[in-house]
Amino acid sequence: MKKNLKSKKNNNNKIAIIFSFVIILIVVFLFYNFILKQNDIEKSQSQISSNSESTTTQVTDTTFTMTAIGDVMCHNTQYWDAYNKESDTYDFSYVFKNISHYIQNSDISIGNLETSFAGKDRGYSNYPTFNSPDALAYNLKDMGLDIISTAGNHCLDMGFSGLSRTIDVLDDAGIKHLGTYKTQEEQDKILIQDVKGVKIAFIDYTYGTNGIPVPSDKPFSVNLIDKDLITKHINKAKSEGVDMIVACMHWGTEYRTTANSEQEELADFLFQNGVDVILGNHPHVLEQMEKRTITLADGSTKDGFVIYACGNFICDQNAENTRNSIILNLTITKHSDGKITIDKANYIPIYMYKGSSSKLKRMKILDIEKSISDYETGTDTSIGQATYIDLKKQLEKIKNIVGNEIN
Repeated sequence: MKKNLKSKKNNNNKIAIIFSFVIILIVVFLFYNFILKQNDIEKSQSQISSNSESTTTQVTDTTFTMTAIGDVMCHNTQYWDAYNKESDTYDFSYVFKNISHYIQNSDISIGNLETSFAGKDRGYSNYPTFNSPDALAYNLKDMGLDIISTAGNHCLDMGFSGLSRTIDVLDDAGIKHLGTYKTQEEQDKILIQDVKGVKIAFIDYTYGTNGIPVPSDKPFSVNLIDKDLITKHINKAKSEGVDMIVACMHWGTEYRTTANSEQEELADFLFQNGVDVILGNHPHVLEQMEKRTITLADGSTKDGFVIYACGNFICDQNAENTRNSIILNLTITKHSDGKITIDKANYIPIYMYKGSSSKLKRMKILDIEKSISDYETGTDTSIGQATYIDLKKQLEKIKNIVGNEIN
């Protein structure tokens, strides 16, 4: 009897253990299943959130700034001013010190090259055939310059070898360039830059090369103004899915502060064929800017902006209006439907100052409005009364030539 009771007790214990084990398995299974479901829910929510953010990104307008400067010239007085005899080196950085922050704060910046970097062994020179120290290219990059147009009347001053070396120097300095090329393959490529997700194509052309013929065996080396070539490049840019096109044009009449009829006709042609922004150079003085509403062949409309000439950014010319210029700032928006609008066009009036001292490093770009204000408040005494009076005159000239800012 006792044995039977003991056997029953053992059986009950076994059953209890088995039952407990089953319960534990069920609990573990339910808990594991619960965790998996929670992970699935979190993943699903994450994907929904991600998709929502992606959808939001697709419908959000994108606004960015583009900054343009004028002709980068380098006369002998400029490279003499930048020369350090002790180290036998050149440094132009002091020239840009007052205004570099305007360039650096922009989303993308572009200028125009009016010299070559053919090398020291060719001898540095100025008008009529320019060859400048390589240091200028590196100092421009340090200033914040992203792109420089090179198709101009001085691009063949030192021949094709000078043109080719100029490209090499710009590459080494980290400045993108367009308008002159070492090979046919390079000319066939369109310079496209991504700015905040907006694809911008840049194209560049010149009216001529100062009577120096483009090498007959290298017709690709310089983009000359030719409507067929321009149309080809515009169509190529469109085929690559760009959002907008910027045309750099080396055109116009030197020292004339208004656009001529050829510039106006070419601007119409460029706008009608798909260009959004035209940045003109070559006259060595400022010319007017304007924003247009362009009606295309299909009846649709779009914004177009042109500045016919940005003037001299740096130089040592003395003819009227050759030392005043602007730093142009465009505020541009790509809308959710893909349309491009030019929202603002404002500018910083600048002046290429040359001190009267015989000491070196006397040439520098002045922010005209800041220099006037600093003189009036006594903040800066580096300029005298004569310069102050002249800066006020230059400011008035700039506003009369370029026109009102577009806001």
